[in-house]
Amino acid sequence: MKRILCLLALTTLLAESAWPNGTNDNQSVTEQTVDAPARVVVIPIEGMIERGLLHVIRRGLDEARADETTAVVLDMDTPGGRVDVTESIMRLMLDLPEELQTFTFVRQDALSAGALIAVSTQNIYMAPGSRLGASAIVGAGGDIEEGDMKEKHVSALVALVRAAANANGHDPDLFESMIRRDMEYEIDGDVIVPAGQLLTLSDYEAKRMVGTNDVQRPLLSRGTVQSIEDMLSHAGIENYTLETITPTSAERIARWIEMFAFLFLAGGLLGIYIEFRTPGFGIPGITGIILLGIFFLGHRIAGLAGDWQLIVFGLGVMLLLIEIFIIPGFGITGISGMILMLVAIFFSMASPLPETDGPWFEIPAVDVQRALLQMALTFVFTLAGGALLSSYLPKAIGFRNLVLETALTGRTYDPPEPTGTDEPQPPPLQEGDEGITVTELHPSGYARLNNQRVGVIAQGSFLEKDTPIKVVSVQGNRIVVSKRASQKETA
Repeated sequence: MKRILCLLALTTLLAESAWPNGTNDNQSVTEQTVDAPARVVVIPIEGMIERGLLHVIRRGLDEARADETTAVVLDMDTPGGRVDVTESIMRLMLDLPEELQTFTFVRQDALSAGALIAVSTQNIYMAPGSRLGASAIVGAGGDIEEGDMKEKHVSALVALVRAAANANGHDPDLFESMIRRDMEYEIDGDVIVPAGQLLTLSDYEAKRMVGTNDVQRPLLSRGTVQSIEDMLSHAGIENYTLETITPTSAERIARWIEMFAFLFLAGGLLGIYIEFRTPGFGIPGITGIILLGIFFLGHRIAGLAGDWQLIVFGLGVMLLLIEIFIIPGFGITGISGMILMLVAIFFSMASPLPETDGPWFEIPAVDVQRALLQMALTFVFTLAGGALLSSYLPKAIGFRNLVLETALTGRTYDPPEPTGTDEPQPPPLQEGDEGITVTELHPSGYARLNNQRVGVIAQGSFLEKDTPIKVVSVQGNRIVVSKRASQKETA
């Protein structure tokens, strides 16, 4: 019996030595059959669609391409936004690799531009009570102009939308009826939306099954789900990890600046306009430069302003500061600085969007038109605001502490005591008139010239109080003075 047991043990040992890796191979096969979790990148699209958001979406899609990603989800709740940005996002989505699944989850609203972005994804799901549609092109003041110009914009947009719908298995006519008000959309004789109305679908309407009894499909939405996790489960993606692209602090700031870009631009120009119209301490001009800097900073953070625009803008700011604090009067230095700043701002508004690989000077005509229109509206606002402030602000007590009051002769006077008789008007100041400073000039302040208290600007350097001065020039409402050669000339 012992011999039999020994023989069996020897046989088992020889069998294991003949296939030494058998157990490890089985373990390797088992390990290879366990799939790694799929990577799903979620990109939130919330609020207005503007150029600051485009930078976030582009960053998210670049990350999705760089790593092993199974799906990209656009988590959407937007009332719409800029058409040019919408078209850029659509092209970015259409350029994704074919093996990458794309989803839109309409959390609440995908209206206007949001609906057009959704068509660039393969799968659309909607949350209960959500809406999608109403994508007509409108301008800042409502519906855009009629005629050939409107049709030109609409036709170009419809062509891109139909191409995206065909690429992702959606009905092109469905989305065109969201853009064209005069288009009727029907399926199997059932009018979904009559002519004269824009198509907007609720989640219940979007998941309606259409087609024949043999071949049926959802009208648009593949289902109504509560969350992204439910959507992925419905799509058959079970083993996955979610990675949400969170906007950085700088990107959030850039989006806010972009949304209020007109106010920053108009306020900045208005401040500089007031600075050149009044011989003030420089607060309006400095405020204007700060507002223009904030405007430019937002475009810079969002990648919409390049290095050369930054250099040109910085040079313009330097020249303007030199004009305000060093060189008195309104001269070529300040004008040159203002022009350089406006050039940098214009090209930051009209520059190609981040996904464009062409040189900076290849700017689409529509971007140039939009930038010119925005600049023109800003100038109109600046001139109107400047005229209003020129009429009312000098009368305000608080404003008198910031700028010097001016008369038509370019001087300011102490209010005379009423005498009941007509007082003779003081003669206009001329070059060579002498006096003394009654305040410090940094470079603006007050002086007494010809027995009158006058607002003046120092030439070349700051002057202390009680410094003997003489008039160098009278430039409209600006009186430029310099220090006299000796104390003996004091008036």
